[in-house]
Amino acid sequence: MAGSGPTDELAASDAYLAEAEGSVLQVAPDGLFLDRTVFYARGGGQPGDVGVIRWDGGEVEVLDTIRRDGKPFHVVSEGAPLPEPGNPIHGLIDWERRYRTMRTHTALHALSGVIFRDFGAKVTGGNMEPGVARMDFELDGISVEFGQEVERRLNQELVRGYPTEVIYMAREEALADPDLIRTKVNLIPEWVEEIRVIDIVGLDRQADGGTHVASTLEVGEVRVVKTESKGKANKRMRIELSAG
Repeated sequence: MAGSGPTDELAASDAYLAEAEGSVLQVAPDGLFLDRTVFYARGGGQPGDVGVIRWDGGEVEVLDTIRRDGKPFHVVSEGAPLPEPGNPIHGLIDWERRYRTMRTHTALHALSGVIFRDFGAKVTGGNMEPGVARMDFELDGISVEFGQEVERRLNQELVRGYPTEVIYMAREEALADPDLIRTKVNLIPEWVEEIRVIDIVGLDRQADGGTHVASTLEVGEVRVVKTESKGKANKRMRIELSAG
């Protein structure tokens, strides 16, 4: 099942938008599809947004935002009151949580840029929650001292204030870009003809669908809290952001 018609996903073009108007496309027992949404749907290691959807005469808490049949689906408690299809709504995300997630996501991209630039290691995986994250790299070995050195270099780069830009590239162009090849852009489904790229200008460039801060200055201080070996040539770093 999917709501009829496309959904305008506002987070893809404006990560700083915290609320927006829309209307209901379709309702399910556990949530609803909207024609336009400010909520980011979980994907690429980034959690989905939570918040509130309001309409004339009611409101419902959004517990998660996921993809269902390829479209953003706003998850609510089973049996919660919901608006009818066609109803206008006002969506509001938990902005504090989103912004902390944006800072975290940009920190991960900066981390991957530093590790590739200085140590030649590619990313093999990652995941995040607001303020905490992990990233895996193709490294032969890892140590506490290595983590401390990476932390020092990462924070040194963040305060330089690299701007973060969203660009779109034709699939063929993206596949020919060596920076994007190292982040496994080839794993993006073949039906995706245009690739969304997050460019931390001068530091990192990755195919990515998530939300980011506009400058690395917004990330704040990052600590490498743990280093782990997850097998041959697969080493993990766990990071934590300052409360700022």
